[in-house]
Amino acid sequence: MKKQNVLNLIKYHVEKNENAFRNEALIIARYFDSIGDEQLAEYIMSLIAESNLYTPQSSDFESEFLKQIDIRGMEPLNLPIAITEDIKGIINAINHNIGINKFLFEGSPGSGKTEAAKQVTRLLDRTLFYVDFDNLIDSKLGQTNKNITSVFNEINSIPNSNKVVILFDEIDVIALDRVSSNDVREMGRVTSTILRELDRLTDLNKEIVIIATTNLFSKFDKALTRRFDAIINFDRYSKEDLIEVGEFYFSSYIKNFKGVAKDTRLFRKILNLAPHLPYPGELKNIIKTSLAFSDVNYEHDYLKRLYNSLIGNLNKTDISQLYDMGFTVREIEKLTGESKSAVSRKLSKED
Repeated sequence: MKKQNVLNLIKYHVEKNENAFRNEALIIARYFDSIGDEQLAEYIMSLIAESNLYTPQSSDFESEFLKQIDIRGMEPLNLPIAITEDIKGIINAINHNIGINKFLFEGSPGSGKTEAAKQVTRLLDRTLFYVDFDNLIDSKLGQTNKNITSVFNEINSIPNSNKVVILFDEIDVIALDRVSSNDVREMGRVTSTILRELDRLTDLNKEIVIIATTNLFSKFDKALTRRFDAIINFDRYSKEDLIEVGEFYFSSYIKNFKGVAKDTRLFRKILNLAPHLPYPGELKNIIKTSLAFSDVNYEHDYLKRLYNSLIGNLNKTDISQLYDMGFTVREIEKLTGESKSAVSRKLSKED
């Protein structure tokens, strides 16, 4: 600990800057923890908690490892029925208040894991904090372990823990299989620390909710998976599910664009004819970009761009091919920008 830390404490106290005072006290607590004086570190943390300086209800709360996520104004997610039922089950389990409070969301990137964690928090009327891995992971040997211990100390010290959800987003950054890691020894120590702290959390705090997400479940450490009360698979979208998600985003975005003609029927047909639809995260970006990049002088240009993104290059596709795919003359006119007479003339020639 440096003299500056003490001077900062006095300065923040005089200025009545409680947020800065709290953060400085946390830095001091972590220092004592890093030199092995865990008892003093925990005592400082308890003083912070008792003084109500460490309160998640404060909108400006922030620490080195825990950052608040604003979930106000979120709209409901369009999740497949099976996943929706699992989310409802999580809400029920938490409300039973019997210590079922650790959940792992696994699935492909863009499948909605992080957004679902936000929705769980919203439905529980809680405050959401995520673990900042940029600060947690340290290049110094052993420091990451100490940081993991520190972040769990912070989690265990939060008062009103029944009002908080902690998100370990993409936890595979620190929890991949110890056997497959390039640095087996160091990864083993990191994962062992997480295992110990999760067990300790179960003993100390049965009200706080932990949600972790991973894109790499097949490489996830198996001992760690057993620490979670439930594992939810987000790779359960049918094509119809994805089309409904696409329609939801389309309806949400198109109202913000003037001079763009809404054609839900043709939009849905393009999605239905796509050989492969990406998961919601990527699909949302494709729809948004198709609208944003569209020609302001051509009201259906976004449909052409959508076709190019999901099916193929429209400029290299014959009109007869479009017709054979099931597009009507009017729809081909919208996609290509050609007149109805030109489309009809080309079709008659190709016949």
